[in-house]
Amino acid sequence: MTELKPRRSVLYMPGANERALEKAKTLPADGVVLDLEDAVAPDAKDAARERVCAAAASGDYGRREVAIRVNGLDTAWHDADLRAAAQAGPAAVVVPKVNSARDVHDVEKALARAGAPDRTAIWAMLETPVAVLHAEEIAAASDRLTVLVLGTNDLAKELHAESVPGRAPLLGSLSLCLLAARATGKVILDGVYNDVRDAEGFEAECRQGRQFGFDGKTLIHPSQIEPCNRIFAPSPEEVERARRIIEAFDEAEAAGRGVVTVDGRMVENLHVDEARRVLALAAALEP
Repeated sequence: MTELKPRRSVLYMPGANERALEKAKTLPADGVVLDLEDAVAPDAKDAARERVCAAAASGDYGRREVAIRVNGLDTAWHDADLRAAAQAGPAAVVVPKVNSARDVHDVEKALARAGAPDRTAIWAMLETPVAVLHAEEIAAASDRLTVLVLGTNDLAKELHAESVPGRAPLLGSLSLCLLAARATGKVILDGVYNDVRDAEGFEAECRQGRQFGFDGKTLIHPSQIEPCNRIFAPSPEEVERARRIIEAFDEAEAAGRGVVTVDGRMVENLHVDEARRVLALAAALEP
């Protein structure tokens, strides 16, 4: 299983904006993605690359996981982005529109050629129908690939799907990507929520993502961090119940009892495993 690391909230920050890069150092997000792709105009790509790589290499972001989103494999900036990111050595390189295992292999080889440290992982964005249909193949392509990131805006566009509360048109795609992540032991992050003014809708989508099994969500505005962190973290009640499940199971095993109940519900090994995961995440979130 991939190392348990909090990734409840991962915020995209525009690489061309110096103030945004500075602000990211103070925000309570678990991770930040310094963006060279969508948030940067073509004539600003070179300057943004230099600025983002210097920021990623600075060590000024504390416990926050710092990733760099490079431009896509089919763009004129991709190769230079990968070379510069490899030298900066961020926690991860986020690659948009990964459609195959071969794409992953190409990125892996390019990072190795450019001298990327072992700690720099690949995060693959799944944002096309082809990617969804090949999600397991992509996820299993490399040990260096540790995280799948849903690109729900691009996916909805390519599916000709309407944007509706509850995301019914996307649920099949979300499920396939989640299955791929869990089958291969990878982390998976939900896509962004576009209306930063709709706090109620955002919280509802966070709850849906957690119920589905996502590890966290990608964000586009600092105001989304607090509710995202809260919803994707174990509540005090969940932590207490996890402790009681483990204690009851351990006591039953020591006494040679085969059946354990907590709050009137039968407890099996699978519930104990989940309880341990909850406690591990809660411990990882402690200051």
